[in-house]
Amino acid sequence: MVIIAGPCVIEDASLLDCVAARLTDINSRLGTDIIFKASFDKANRTSLSSYRGVGMERGLQMLADVKSKWGLKILTDIHESCQAAPVAEVADVLQIPAFLCRQTDLLTAAARTGKVVNIKKAQFLSGADMVYPYQKAREAGAAEVWLTERGNCFGYNNLVVDFRNIPDMLRITPTVIMDCTHSVQRPGAAGGKTGGNREFVPAMALAAKAFGAAGYFFEVHPDPDKGLSDAANMLELDKLENVIETLLR
Repeated sequence: MVIIAGPCVIEDASLLDCVAARLTDINSRLGTDIIFKASFDKANRTSLSSYRGVGMERGLQMLADVKSKWGLKILTDIHESCQAAPVAEVADVLQIPAFLCRQTDLLTAAARTGKVVNIKKAQFLSGADMVYPYQKAREAGAAEVWLTERGNCFGYNNLVVDFRNIPDMLRITPTVIMDCTHSVQRPGAAGGKTGGNREFVPAMALAAKAFGAAGYFFEVHPDPDKGLSDAANMLELDKLENVIETLLR
C-alpha cells in the first residue's frame, strides 16, 4: 500500500518537523512506509494574494533536511519542465499537478529524471483518458508511473468522484492512488480561495479501497484551519493513524 501524507504547502521548518515526526511514529507502529509530501510552491492558487510557499531553492533544502533527519521518502510537485532535474536531486517521486497532466514537456522532463512520476488526473478527464499522459511519461523513459484520482468538476465550485475511474486506471498502471483530501475540495467556493469538507476524507479512502486503489494521498496539518493552503480539506494530523489503521484492516 502506497501512502502519501504531509502538509499542502511548506509553511516553516517547525511544521515540517511536526508532521514528519508523527509520520515516522506511525511508520514505526504500523509497519508502513509513508512518503512525505509538501509543496515548495503552489502555482495555481485561486488569488494572487494567496500564500504560495517558500520557493524552490529554499523549499528543496527544507525537504532535504526532512529526508536526512527523519529518513522519509519525499514527494513534491513541479509546475515547469526546468524544475524537474533540480527537484529530482531531493525528491523520490515527482508529482504532476492535475491541471498540468497534459503538458507534454513537463511530463517528459519528469520522466527523464529516472524518478517515479505521479500524474494526478485532471478534473476534466476520465480515468481512461489518463492512458495518454501515462504513455507520454513511459515513452520518455519513466521506469514507473503512478496515476492519482482526485475527482471531476461537477458544475461550478464542486467536485464529484466517479470511483469507476480507479479500475479504469488500473488497466493502465498497477499503482492507482486516491487523493482523499483534494477530492473533497470546493474549488474557489470560499471567497477567493478553495473550500472543502474534510469530514468526508475517511469515507473517500474506504470507498477507494473497495474499488481497488493501491495507494492513498492525505494532506494533513496539526491545525488545518490555520493552514495557509487547502485549510478546509486537509485532515487533522492526529486522525491520520486511525484512518490508515482502518485501511490496513
